[in-house]
Amino acid sequence: MATEGGKSFARRDRLLEIEAKVRTWWDEKDVFRAEPGESPPAPGEKFFGNFPFPYMNGFLHLGHAFSLTKLEFAAAYHRLRGANVLLPFAFHCTGMPIKASADKLAREIQLFGNPPVFPDEVEEPSNAKEESQEANEGAPDKFKGKKSKAAAKSGGQMFQWEIMRSFGLSDSEIARFQNPYEWLKFFPPLAVEDLKAFGLGCDWRRSFVTTDMNPFFDTFVRWQMRKLRAMGKIVKDVRYTIYSPLDGQPCADHDRATGEGVQPQEYTVIKMEVMKPFPPKLGPLEGRRAFLAAATLRPETMYGQTNAWVLPDGKYGAFEINETDVFILTERAALNLAYQNFSKVPQKPTCLVELTGYDLIGLPLKSPLAFNEPIFALPMLTILTDKGTGIVTSVPSDAPDDYMALHDLKAKPALRGKYGVKDEWVLPFEIVPIINIPELGDRVAERVCIDLKIKSQNDKEKLAEAKKLTYLRGFTEGTMLVGEFAGNKVNEVKPLIRTKLIETGQAIMYSEPEKKVMSRSGDECVVALTDQWYITYGEPEWKKLADECLSNMSLYSDETRHGFEHTLGWLNQWACSRSFGLGTRIPWDEDFLVESLSDSTIYMAYYTVAHILQNGDMYGSLTNGVKPTQMTDEVWDFLFCGGPYPNSSDIPSSILNKMKQEFEYWYPFDLRVSGKDLIQNHLTFSIYNHTAIMSKQHWPRGFRCNGHIMLNSEKMSKSTGNFRTLRQAIEEFSADATRFSLADAGDGVDDANFVFETANAAILRLTKEIAWMEEVLAAESSLRTGPPSTYADRVFENEINIAVKMTEQNYKDYMFREALKTGFYDLQAARDEYRFSCGSASMNHDLVWRFMDVQTRLIAPICPHYAEYVWRELLKKEGFVVKAGWPTADSPDPTLKKANKYLQDSIVLMRKLLQKQILGSKKANKKGAPVTSLTEDKLKGLIYVNEQFDGWQAECLRILQSKFDNNTNTFAPDGEILKALQNGSVGQSTNFKQTQKLCMPFLRFKKDEAIKLGVHALDLKLPFGEIDVLQENLDLIKRQLGLEEVEVLSATDPNACAKAGPLTSLLNQNPPAPGNPTAIFLTR
Repeated sequence: MATEGGKSFARRDRLLEIEAKVRTWWDEKDVFRAEPGESPPAPGEKFFGNFPFPYMNGFLHLGHAFSLTKLEFAAAYHRLRGANVLLPFAFHCTGMPIKASADKLAREIQLFGNPPVFPDEVEEPSNAKEESQEANEGAPDKFKGKKSKAAAKSGGQMFQWEIMRSFGLSDSEIARFQNPYEWLKFFPPLAVEDLKAFGLGCDWRRSFVTTDMNPFFDTFVRWQMRKLRAMGKIVKDVRYTIYSPLDGQPCADHDRATGEGVQPQEYTVIKMEVMKPFPPKLGPLEGRRAFLAAATLRPETMYGQTNAWVLPDGKYGAFEINETDVFILTERAALNLAYQNFSKVPQKPTCLVELTGYDLIGLPLKSPLAFNEPIFALPMLTILTDKGTGIVTSVPSDAPDDYMALHDLKAKPALRGKYGVKDEWVLPFEIVPIINIPELGDRVAERVCIDLKIKSQNDKEKLAEAKKLTYLRGFTEGTMLVGEFAGNKVNEVKPLIRTKLIETGQAIMYSEPEKKVMSRSGDECVVALTDQWYITYGEPEWKKLADECLSNMSLYSDETRHGFEHTLGWLNQWACSRSFGLGTRIPWDEDFLVESLSDSTIYMAYYTVAHILQNGDMYGSLTNGVKPTQMTDEVWDFLFCGGPYPNSSDIPSSILNKMKQEFEYWYPFDLRVSGKDLIQNHLTFSIYNHTAIMSKQHWPRGFRCNGHIMLNSEKMSKSTGNFRTLRQAIEEFSADATRFSLADAGDGVDDANFVFETANAAILRLTKEIAWMEEVLAAESSLRTGPPSTYADRVFENEINIAVKMTEQNYKDYMFREALKTGFYDLQAARDEYRFSCGSASMNHDLVWRFMDVQTRLIAPICPHYAEYVWRELLKKEGFVVKAGWPTADSPDPTLKKANKYLQDSIVLMRKLLQKQILGSKKANKKGAPVTSLTEDKLKGLIYVNEQFDGWQAECLRILQSKFDNNTNTFAPDGEILKALQNGSVGQSTNFKQTQKLCMPFLRFKKDEAIKLGVHALDLKLPFGEIDVLQENLDLIKRQLGLEEVEVLSATDPNACAKAGPLTSLLNQNPPAPGNPTAIFLTR
């Protein structure tokens, strides 16, 4: 028995033993091998599901497993139902991270030896901890979202060598990982081991790695790229791109440590010329033109400039743009400009003078379009130097921040004195109205600041609110009052004014990342103008096809559909080439590689033929009669695009036709499961590429997106220990308990929660269930034979039918948490209730066997090892449960379900009444009151039932029935209901006022009940006989309440009521109503 710290792991170890045994059974019969049928599949006859291949720079973790289970459970359900299921799995190695990690390892060996002797203390550069960890740690999901990244970045390891040690590698092994291809040999086979241990129902023959290490996949990607180029969908262009200066190439989403999804933000830089003579600090700039370079998103407002703003403590520089011009701005902005052809030395900004904001205050400026000349540079305390250029134009007519900052300087002489601001730089300058906004006028900033009672430029929250009220409306509703475009709408003339400023040399275009982006190599990214290959996503005609494809897809969530629609709305050209990393070479430009999001768009098609080409070897080195060189474009066109038979090919026709058959049978894929963060790139790219390359009948049918996974309600983090690789989770909990907890973690697009306590509880539940079945089967002869006959039998049989139907629907909807509830938790609760209800009569043999059979099948997609073991070892069934077929079931009886709920609820109610009566009799006896005392071991129960509402209650219910809208689940207004009551027989009675006091709370109660439960809550009686149900279960009631005798009586029978004797008052205090019996207890 395995123990640790005094804790026994015998149950966990039992599951691990079972899992190992079951996997041997599966391997012997190759259970998950997928072969196409002879003829095209009918709807529902086949299921092809796939999952974004994980990045192979470390071990798989629970984040991968969570998303993967959404596919695995779905595939297992379809397999169980009898569908022909294909679930393949491959490994992504394209891109930078592996190469960057290998190079980092090589640098460490060069610096510190082999094995390296690291210094005791190393001054860690800014962000180095998070960057190195994100790039290289054993959390290798290349496709992970921002939340999981943020959690994973904070590991404490700094050196790549140490990270390799954490993978279990010895010092003698690590050095070989300087070769990036060693990573490809090491991690994918380990991932296969882990996924097999997890019980993944995969056809492993079809696995592959990407990059040119697999020559067959390499030809596939080359064909895809050539085909897109021939269609005009790959072009060479100069565009703004997020760029890593350290790597010397564009930095796409999956090359980033932080900032996934961030795009270039385009500004207009206004050239505000510094008027001569220059102050001494700018002396080195004599003979040149110097400009304060102010970045703005609203160039059309430049007519209203009153000044420029600088941050007094901000660090600035005078940077050489060309032989004649100098821009004064932040170093960060200068670096971006240097990569956009605005630097004398390309990509290297040259600073001629270092400056602070204090040096710039008071500079006289000549600014484009400004009515005032000169205007002056003034201090603003809220400028952010990590946005724009650190120089800000001031338009106080329309910008609340500008208005308040200028207002502060005008109103506060002490503030002017603090920063050396002369009166003539500020006081003469008034608001210049330039734009009129309906209802707000032409001085909107002033008006909104006054309305919001903003006191100063430091009132950040109110200023943010003011900006919301003015900024968008100024653009969408405003009309220009000045300039050559006066009278025109702002949103129409903004691009015209911007173009004119640029064409006349008064401004330039400038871009920077919307937010901070860190590359996996550890540097902060810039925006560069790059000349490279692009895929023309967003091209109007192509977008129409993508929209059409999306409209016909199943997405299982409105949020997911909105995400795709939003992405299709903004997605534009995508850089598809890289100069650094691993991958496939651009066929016509072999200095470049296909980037990692561009070789992963239609590879699902490659799964259909991979096993034939590669002969089961993921690296493509064991051929099966076909050489990579034989896989020409004509062959790929024939296989995947309906192209003509490649007569020139020397591949045997039998192999070509076999591959063609595989593709035509399996495609299109039915489901792709992914984290929701891939909507904005990979998944949308997949839609685009399928519509370009394949015919409509082969377009994707469905995507299901999920959120990220937390562990115990906290983000996954190595530094805190709140992290598990898949291997660790299996060792700690077993595969099936891990799968159980992943199913229980959540189903929607919100983040889910893997709870260790749930996994541990699953260990207990599964092993206890095995033990219970073993006990029942050992004593099988004691079970009651014959057909189900008792009330408890009928209820249990009905609960099994309900479980089958509801669990089937939950699996169909891919709601696996609900499937676990209805197919396991609820079914077990029904079994436990049945055991107790049977009492001494024993359980029915056929029903117990049906329960074991049904429960085993229903849980099989989630806990397949457990189910397979029960199926074969305990139930002695033939074949495999994973292919056993969905259990048949009669239509559930909803009335019987309601009757049993009524029975159970009534028992709970009667228990409370009994406890209350016992407690009341004890208190009364202490006071000497003349009441009937109760002896708890000699009790008789009188259960009073009123099966139908009558009188004023019946009339209230009839009125509510007539005023209820089934379609909207709402009632008519209360006034209308009250009027109907007043016009009815109750309203005409002489004591209406007295009755009305009873009617109103009753009406409110039944309205709420109907909205919650449906119109049946308004029925005058229940759909079953209450007395019959209670009468049939007297034995159960006696056992549950500890009674010696029970009578069920009608509250409408005076003789029955008389049996209550002196306790009749209790009956009057708590009169029974339909669905709510009352019980009185006596001592026999």
